[in-house]
Amino acid sequence: HSSSIFQAPLTATDTAILSGNLSTQNGNGGGSINIALRRVTSAKGWGELEFGAGDLQGPLFGLKIFRNLTPRCFITTNCALQFSSRGVRPGLTTVLARNLDKNTMGYLQWRWGIQSAMNTSIVRDTKSSHFTVALQLGIPHSFVMVSYQHKFQDEDQTRVKGSLKAGFFGTIVEYGAERKISRHSILGATVSVGVPQGVSLKIKLNRASQTYFFPVHLTDQLLPSAMFYATVGPLVVYFAMHRLIIKPYLRAQKERELEKQRESTASDILQKKQEAEAAVRLMQESVRRIIEAEEARMGLIIVNAWYGKFVNDNSRRNEKVKVIDVTVPLQCLVKDSKLILTEASKAGLPGFYDPCVGEEKSLKVLYQFRGVLHQVMSADNEALRIPKQ
Repeated sequence: HSSSIFQAPLTATDTAILSGNLSTQNGNGGGSINIALRRVTSAKGWGELEFGAGDLQGPLFGLKIFRNLTPRCFITTNCALQFSSRGVRPGLTTVLARNLDKNTMGYLQWRWGIQSAMNTSIVRDTKSSHFTVALQLGIPHSFVMVSYQHKFQDEDQTRVKGSLKAGFFGTIVEYGAERKISRHSILGATVSVGVPQGVSLKIKLNRASQTYFFPVHLTDQLLPSAMFYATVGPLVVYFAMHRLIIKPYLRAQKERELEKQRESTASDILQKKQEAEAAVRLMQESVRRIIEAEEARMGLIIVNAWYGKFVNDNSRRNEKVKVIDVTVPLQCLVKDSKLILTEASKAGLPGFYDPCVGEEKSLKVLYQFRGVLHQVMSADNEALRIPKQ
């Protein structure tokens, strides 16, 4: 199956939409094409006229209207006339939606004509979860459905989901996960267990605006072995690919990008370094006075300070350490035995510069307060206040 959609603005209020799809199964194929014209009538709504044709279904004429009833409520109505060998098939779909609170939406849908049904659902979407409960009464399908998705707040945007759907057609339980594997790609796998559908594995890859979907039907019966292989198999394959292929590829790609960035910013870094060294020379006299005052009151004295990329992993010991000495600039910022830095990159401070553009940096400080040595390390964009209480 393949589908495409194109939108082209004609005027400030009119938009043309061209969509089409092609599909083939067991040597038999078909397709359709749809043309629509959407006009924004006001700040509260828009209307859309649609015409479609294909070799599987006859011509289709449709009218869709969207309208905001209140700031928290809207309605959508879609009327359609479909011509086929069986005659004219009219259809009407109306959706009433209301914002129940900041993160919750309620929907009431009535569909008449083509697969008539009444459906109500509540959807709650937060930063860490997505919950849906729905009930449908209709012909030929009536069901109740509950689904939950947990969103982990990690760099890979990992999500774990599960759902239960029960109706006149049987019962289906689905569980799965998805994870970001590169900057533009998300890989997901879902196991579907149902009666009488059996066990299926669905693998989905989203690449930018493209979606690749691979459904694998394992068995028509509820076999524990099929459920085990459908669950464990994709996990083993994913972790093997992630460790042997994806991770090395992303690491090499990042290194290439950093190398290009270093080459393009080499002259800029050299200029910033010269400016920082000049600023440090101008600070020497002020720092000498500050140290004398702090020694007299047993206050805050910066013994040593480094800024840049630190390597702590023994396996990366041979990697070049990119740090600069910032003892003098930090001592110059000490006031009344206190040093306070805000939540911003330290590269912009007087006497500082960025020794490793595009890489994670830290600030490591060895200081003396009340005659006692202390050490602190903070991330580049982390606020710092010493002495620590």
